[in-house]
Amino acid sequence: MTTTLEILDRLISFPTVSRSSNRDLIAYVTGLLDGAGIAWELAESADGSRANLFATVGPKEGKGVVLSGHTDVVPTEGQAWSRDPFRLHSENGKLYGRGTADMKGFVAAAISASRKAAALPLRTPLHLALSYDEEIGCVGVRDLLANLKTRQSRPFLCVVGEPTGMRIATGHKGKLALRACCTGRAGHSALAPRALNALHLGADFIGVLRGEQHRLAMSGTRDDAYDIPYSTIHAGVMRGGSALNIVPECCEVDFEIRNLAADDPREIVARITEGAEAIAAPLRDEFPEAAVKIKEINAYPGLDTPEDSEIVNLLRRLGVRKDPFKVAFGTEAGLFHTELGMAAAVCGPGDMAQGHKADEYIEIAQMEACDTMLLRLVEIMRHGL
Repeated sequence: MTTTLEILDRLISFPTVSRSSNRDLIAYVTGLLDGAGIAWELAESADGSRANLFATVGPKEGKGVVLSGHTDVVPTEGQAWSRDPFRLHSENGKLYGRGTADMKGFVAAAISASRKAAALPLRTPLHLALSYDEEIGCVGVRDLLANLKTRQSRPFLCVVGEPTGMRIATGHKGKLALRACCTGRAGHSALAPRALNALHLGADFIGVLRGEQHRLAMSGTRDDAYDIPYSTIHAGVMRGGSALNIVPECCEVDFEIRNLAADDPREIVARITEGAEAIAAPLRDEFPEAAVKIKEINAYPGLDTPEDSEIVNLLRRLGVRKDPFKVAFGTEAGLFHTELGMAAAVCGPGDMAQGHKADEYIEIAQMEACDTMLLRLVEIMRHGL
């Protein structure tokens, strides 16, 4: 554990909030890999400020296993931390700091295991994949996956180390982030009925979202393995207007769909689009510019791995005995599966209930369990899957 916790201490010290640079952290990690003689490569963001890392221990070819994690964390502004969020604190069997649970704890354990594996004659490749900007929609990892897709020899299995309490998670919902752009006509508020208030269009559109959510909850597909057993729709941001005495001509509503694997999010969008048009169409005789247009912002697929798949069987061989379940949050596991055809599962230390909040922590016992699992994996890689 000493090596893993030393690495975690350094990882926490890098304030890698999404959209900010993670290059200092990546430089630290590549230094550790160089010291162990591990080959690595980077897939950079367009502006070069952020980078994904992909490293290989053992043979360059073969059906290897990927340990995948993200390097970015959510912001701390507006949260009442009782200690420095970017300094690791140990107290009563818990390690406090931004990213301890989500998910630098697993990243530290994966780096430590990779360094130990480098001293052994592996028969099967062990890969380390670290991505940026996962928290804003699995953005960075797509460039890494595009690079891997061009190779003849690709990894075979993937473990995404998001916090599951060291249980095997075989599924999560997909996510589609969208924006509704509502167009009305500006005017003086004293003559408001002669104008078309875009905020009112936005409010009516939110009513459409609520109606579709009700339909999904009452009669949509269900999967009782999830806390919320149906696909969900959520309006998160509404923007519009500049002054009280001006009827606003523009309004934007940002919303998301988190869909079960059995639900096609495009069909949900199609129904919402019909509802949006039903709002604007009756207004066009008087206001030809009236519109509610929907555009996609970001998307990632869900995950639905069979419980008898090779990745689940491997994790059970590593001592993860609890029954598989499904998680509410999204990960890059669905992208590894859809883009590369890899069997993927989510299994990592900590509890997501501790993530994204003040005084985030991970239990030392969870870190010890993760270290044990990964060392067992290294031993299996010595002899081949």
